[in-house]
Amino acid sequence: MPHSDAEKKKVCARLRRIQGQAQALERAVIAGTDCGALLQQLAALRGAATGLMAEVMESHLRETFLQSSRGEPHNPGIDPEAEIALLMRLVRSYLK
Repeated sequence: MPHSDAEKKKVCARLRRIQGQAQALERAVIAGTDCGALLQQLAALRGAATGLMAEVMESHLRETFLQSSRGEPHNPGIDPEAEIALLMRLVRSYLK
């Protein structure tokens, strides 16, 4: 979870964009927008939520592997930054 003020502002800005996308989708449904356009808006909304999920997960992993260890690697012999990058690539592939 984001802890610094800058991280919180960044996440809140993303949440406001997602909220705006959801409101636009609701207006489109009420207006009777065709299914193709609705599907496109839904895909954009899903992508935004997935991106936010990845950011929060990355923050959590960094906190777990770096801050809690106080400089000691989670897995001796493996660079924690490289381990996090690998895990994030895997997670992002599943979130698509």
